[in-house]
Amino acid sequence: MIAAGDDAPDFTAPLVTDEVELTTLSETLEADAPVVLAFFPAAFTGLCSHELRTFEDRLEALTRHDATLYGISIDTPSSLAEFRDQLGLSFGLVSDINRELVTAYGVATDFEPLGIEDTATRSVFVIDETGTVTYAWVSDEPGSEPDYDEVEAAVADAAA
Repeated sequence: MIAAGDDAPDFTAPLVTDEVELTTLSETLEADAPVVLAFFPAAFTGLCSHELRTFEDRLEALTRHDATLYGISIDTPSSLAEFRDQLGLSFGLVSDINRELVTAYGVATDFEPLGIEDTATRSVFVIDETGTVTYAWVSDEPGSEPDYDEVEAAVADAAA
């Protein structure tokens, strides 16, 4: 699992905004660091919807430090586009349909009762302009959410 102090695994993946295009983490870091990666298990679920709405409500606290926020799940780009529209999100969602990011960041988990393998464990990583993870939180129990105040403080520290 990736921890604070580690180099963030670089990636190129579909980014859903008003359109779908590929994004590369290292390029985003060059232009729009720090970057917050918020992994969530599945679109259209109650807790994931609540988490992403909370990030949307608190987005100004992140963007005042020029941070970029990406939500990441294993959902398809088309599902993420609909989910983003339904929630009215202004930040991008990354599709990890091939499960490369959940593997690289060490946050893959199985939901055996539903037969779903390698979905995302709810987790948040803050990455500074050098590509170093400065904050890492990984849920250790179902139903937990990140400490949004901690995330905001980590963004402020990474931007300083």
